[in-house]
Amino acid sequence: MMQRNKNVALHNKSVYISAIHKQDGPNNALVEPLLSKDRKMAKTAEKTPEFLENIEFPSFDASKATDQIRAFAEKSVEQSKEAYAKLKTGAEEAQKALETTFETAKSVSGDLSLKTISAFRANTEFGFAHLEALVAAKTLSEVIELQTSFLRKRVEMSVEQAKDFQAIASKAAEKVTAPMKTVFEKAVKELKVA
Repeated sequence: MMQRNKNVALHNKSVYISAIHKQDGPNNALVEPLLSKDRKMAKTAEKTPEFLENIEFPSFDASKATDQIRAFAEKSVEQSKEAYAKLKTGAEEAQKALETTFETAKSVSGDLSLKTISAFRANTEFGFAHLEALVAAKTLSEVIELQTSFLRKRVEMSVEQAKDFQAIASKAAEKVTAPMKTVFEKAVKELKVA
C-alpha cells in the first residue's frame, strides 16, 4: 500500500485538511475518520459565504473624523491660550508683589536704621552725661548714688528701646509680607474655584 499525506494549515489553527491517496489495500479503517473530518470541514466551508453576506462593516466618514479632530485641536488651542493668560497674569501679579515687597523692605530697613542710630545716639549722650556727673562728684556716696541711678535709667532705656524695636519690626514684617500674602490668598481662592 502506498499512501501520500497532504496537510494544509488554515490560518494558524489546529485544524488540518488531510487527504490520503491510496491504492487498494487493507488499511480502510484509517481512511474513514479522515474522511469524516473532511466532510465536517466541507460543511463549515459551505456556511462561510452565508456569514460573509450577513456581516456588515461600519462605514467610515472621513469628513466627520476631520471635523472631530479639528474641533479637538481648536478646543486644545483655546484651553492653552486660557492657561497661558492665567499664567501670565499670575506672573505679572507676583512680579508687582515682589517689587512692592522690595520697596517696602527698603523703606522699613531705612526706618529701622534710623531708629537704631537714634538709640545709639541717646545711649551715647546718656553715657557722656553720666561720665561728666561722675567727674563732678566729690564724695564716694555721691558716686555710688550716680552709678545706681545711671544703671536703673540705663535698664529702663534698654527695655523701652527693645519695645520700640519690637513694634517697628512687627510693623515692618507685616508691611513686607502683605503684598505676597495678598497674591498667595488670591491664588488659593482661584484654585478653590477651579
